[in-house]
Amino acid sequence: MSAKALHSHRWADLPERGTPILLRLIGWIALHIGRSAARLLLYPITLYFLISAHPARRVSYEYLKRVRGRPPYWWHIFRHFHCFAATILDRVYLLRGEFEHFDVTLHQKEILHRQIESGKGCLLLGSHLGSFEVLRTLGVTQQDFPLKVLMDIAHNENITRFLDALNQEISSTVIVPDRPDTLLRVKESLDAGFLIGMLGDRVSSDGKTTQCQFLGASASFPAGPILLAAIMRCPVILFFGLYRGANRYEIHFEHFAEQVILNRDRRAEEIQHWMQRYVERLEYYARLAPYNWFNFYPFWD
Repeated sequence: MSAKALHSHRWADLPERGTPILLRLIGWIALHIGRSAARLLLYPITLYFLISAHPARRVSYEYLKRVRGRPPYWWHIFRHFHCFAATILDRVYLLRGEFEHFDVTLHQKEILHRQIESGKGCLLLGSHLGSFEVLRTLGVTQQDFPLKVLMDIAHNENITRFLDALNQEISSTVIVPDRPDTLLRVKESLDAGFLIGMLGDRVSSDGKTTQCQFLGASASFPAGPILLAAIMRCPVILFFGLYRGANRYEIHFEHFAEQVILNRDRRAEEIQHWMQRYVERLEYYARLAPYNWFNFYPFWD
């Protein structure tokens, strides 16, 4: 594996920082004392990570410098970490279907409704910008739309196990990638009218990559979303679930492609073209909500 590829894949090798005891403690406080008290706990927790998580702090500094156009101060990095912690806490309530805690605004939801009414499935392509759970839980707990997700559950097993225990129905919607039956399960789900959610901003340990310009520099992005869309010949819709502070979330939908067709003779160039279009929209929303970027590993090549 090349040095560039190793650089792109290192997020999967980062140690998990959420211990089962800490997660159970936060979960107990969240469920028995309430969201307001739990949110107060986020400040000392965020301060602890600001002091102790040196690699993530450096990555946050680099990202914020790029997205803001000037070097950040320590309180900008604190806000970045705190925003991430707030969305993790909110997943406890979202996974339990407790939407009374939140004010969720859906932008261009007619794009999604038209797709659902057609009876045909599609790919919902998102990112680690903001919260995926706010969309996922709307689909499952509120029965708003049929949704399954392609998700790697091997990384961050502690937090995945903890959150899955809150809602077994949601955990059952996961399709694990890189298994012999993955493509078959995706095809069957699309044919049944399901929306298949996946995130397009992290490469897997053995996945193909393409280079895109993101926030002024080259970065590796997975080719998998475009390859999957081309194989399945299905529409692609972009979504971004932005956390806007306090109890407010905004979900943005955009039509991306009715169908992705790759020319065999220009396959690599066309994959890069499609992914660059996705990255441009990712950059737009990153600038719109800069503290929502939750890739805390060296991202740029």
